[in-house]
Amino acid sequence: MSALLNVVWLLFGGLWLALGYVVFGIVACLFIVTIPFGVASFRMASYALWPFGRMVVAKPGAGAGSAVANVVWFVVAGVWLAIGHITTAAAQAVTIVGIPLALANLKMLPVTVVPFGKRIIPSDQYVPEGWVAVHRVQRGGR
Repeated sequence: MSALLNVVWLLFGGLWLALGYVVFGIVACLFIVTIPFGVASFRMASYALWPFGRMVVAKPGAGAGSAVANVVWFVVAGVWLAIGHITTAAAQAVTIVGIPLALANLKMLPVTVVPFGKRIIPSDQYVPEGWVAVHRVQRGGR
């Protein structure tokens, strides 16, 4: 079921969202100082491309560096990528079939606007002690 939802997701918005992350990642990697932002963007691109069956967990003790990076990310890219997710979710929610995709799209917003200090892991993987599941896009789309 996860593979089927991922294929439908890919065709109806996932490819364009991932492309947005890749474009920002390439731009961010042009400058040495912003390479961590590019890496985070590429990580998010893979999640936006194939989200079902994966979940986001918050790293314990991410620290002040992650907080500062999240503020910069939010101002430079997070807002624009979040607008892309909201727009795509609105378009997907028009049909009954697209409602699970729209909900999955909206569940990506927290990690889209503040990706530092978070990690994307498979849903069936054990969450280490002290880590907190931010959200998961479950296999059934719920």
